[in-house]
Amino acid sequence: MIKVKSSAELRLMMESNEIAAQALALAGRSVHAGMSTWELDKIVHDFIVSKGAIPSSLGYGGFPNSCCISVNEELIHGIPSRKKIIREGDIVTVDVTTLYKGWQGDNARTFRIGTVSPEAERLMKVTEEALWKGIEQAVPGNRIGDISAAVQAHVESNGYHVVRQYVGHGIGTEMHEDPEVPNFGKAGRGPRLVPGMTICIEPMVNESTPEVKVLPDKWTVVEANGKLSAHFEHCIAITNDKPLIMTLESH
Repeated sequence: MIKVKSSAELRLMMESNEIAAQALALAGRSVHAGMSTWELDKIVHDFIVSKGAIPSSLGYGGFPNSCCISVNEELIHGIPSRKKIIREGDIVTVDVTTLYKGWQGDNARTFRIGTVSPEAERLMKVTEEALWKGIEQAVPGNRIGDISAAVQAHVESNGYHVVRQYVGHGIGTEMHEDPEVPNFGKAGRGPRLVPGMTICIEPMVNESTPEVKVLPDKWTVVEANGKLSAHFEHCIAITNDKPLIMTLESH
């Protein structure tokens, strides 16, 4: 069931998503070659807690850390580790979720570490562009499929591949709510967008194949051919006008 939020509920969601956005921006400023993904996770964790919020990922389905940190061929759900050292030229995806006053926030971004390869640079650029193509379609009267088709068209026209097994989602008091928001599909299909709907649009893009594998840790999802992956995500609300992006850092 799709839950439509009231104006008061949206204001609360904005607070949680602002913390999530600030935490993600802090991760982007903090990440550097030579640090472990565990160190980066701790920075995010401490910031979220300092704001009186809870890192939603911690303990979610048994996940052991406060955010997902995925490097290079890792697409999503990378487990932070003291042994995983970030290196010059890596691309690092950080996915941050928060719970504040009973409402969830969620956003993700792929960061470059120093100078990255032209291949990595282009993949990140196209993936982020696809996110904005999807957001442009998030207006009342459109359907979920309009978002999905816009993302897919941009990714595939640039020679990349959208992952099918993992999709965007509704969000509210739960991290994952109806409806699903795939990064592939046909325009004009799926649930109609109405004011008060809140969704996460999150292109997950592979360099060489739409296929993925899950590592033995049962969490980390990697590009099946070991090539690069990128992931960008915003949490948005459908309004009477243009989409409201709740995960834009305002401070």
